[in-house]
Amino acid sequence: MEKRYIVNLTKDEREQLDHIVSRERVAALKRERALILLLADEGWTDSEIADKVDKNIRTVERVRQRCCERGVLAALDRKKQENPSRPKKLDGAAEARLAALACGPPPEGRAVWTITLLADKLVELGVVESVSRTTVYRALKKTS
Repeated sequence: MEKRYIVNLTKDEREQLDHIVSRERVAALKRERALILLLADEGWTDSEIADKVDKNIRTVERVRQRCCERGVLAALDRKKQENPSRPKKLDGAAEARLAALACGPPPEGRAVWTITLLADKLVELGVVESVSRTTVYRALKKTS
């Protein structure tokens, strides 16, 4: 069967992928996908690549397809979910409200806002129906 998606890397792309494969601190998934693209560019067959990286042939095909359709860097990372199983608790407006609340004066009798106090205040103000401390922490960390 003839390949539909043929990987042709430029010199710069090859250098980038070589750098990713040779680095010590890089995610295993990213390293494997970079290696798949390098081997595909060298003309290896899908089954040879799958044996080399110890993955399924279909995985090799998908990485090549993603590279051809979306680009080399997009092929290295996980695909974002189009329809996540759980919607986000805090949207942009709620995160802005949280940031404003955290930057404002703390409640009376407190020196600073705590994550728990912020979560409780968001529920009290009706911004969200319920929210965990972890969600509040992640939103604050992202906006810091």
